[in-house]
Amino acid sequence: MTSTPLIAGVELGGTKCNCILATGPDDIRETVRVPTTTPEETLAAIEAVLARWTGFEALGIASFGPVSLDRSAANYGFITATTKPGWSDTDVGLRLARHTGVPMAFQTDVVGAALGEGHWGAARGLSDYAYITVGTGVGIGLVADGLPIAGELGHVRPVRMAGDAWPGICVFHGDCVEGLASGPAIAARAGRPAADLPADHPAWDSVAHTLAQLLHTLVLTGVPRRIVMGGGVMTGVPHLFPRIRTLLAGSLGGYAALAELSDLDAFIVAPQLGNNAGPLGAIVLGHHALDAAASK
Repeated sequence: MTSTPLIAGVELGGTKCNCILATGPDDIRETVRVPTTTPEETLAAIEAVLARWTGFEALGIASFGPVSLDRSAANYGFITATTKPGWSDTDVGLRLARHTGVPMAFQTDVVGAALGEGHWGAARGLSDYAYITVGTGVGIGLVADGLPIAGELGHVRPVRMAGDAWPGICVFHGDCVEGLASGPAIAARAGRPAADLPADHPAWDSVAHTLAQLLHTLVLTGVPRRIVMGGGVMTGVPHLFPRIRTLLAGSLGGYAALAELSDLDAFIVAPQLGNNAGPLGAIVLGHHALDAAASK
């Protein structure tokens, strides 16, 4: 993959969509933010942005999910059974590909962010790593041998913190990781947004415990040599990082063979690309689309 071709990228999130025209982080021509409302209104606004841009050779799309990633399936590129009202069974990928007429690659938003951090950011040079976003939802982009692994690990059920019986808010699972540690979950438990909670608020105890349990699961897959944690909750609450590291070490109890665990400060890190991880991940996907088209 080279950084020469101009790529259009779309990061479709639950509250906003970021459209980006770039070759890479050092050559971003324009970014446009579109609010996520109804499918028709949102996708029409994205199409209007793409129609205004010229000269791009491919399109990368990183979307909130769950999504269909099977290229042989009739609903490839669709958002499937989502908690986002009105968005289940929505064609995103194929619709935008038809609109632009260029090669297209489609992935989850969190895998897009993972690929961005792997190519240009905190996981650069690694072929095995994970990216976790903790915000409106909790998503994990797991990359092994340079290739993304499909999954919905944000919905695994953690071992609950002793004495904590709060039911969680996930409409599918209640007390899965997303149901306990996402931004909306924190607000539902505490009665106010995460950004307004002091560091000593008791809600953070469950959040840190839940996220450490998620990392425990990831470590035992044997895949990640680094875990990058981003999203609105992690970005706005830096005190979570040391708490999660400490709780992970205690949860593992010395049981794990990864040498990287000897330095948890280097193993669990913040994204280097910041809020651009997702949009730049869509640019990586666009480059992948070009590579795939060239190999046919």
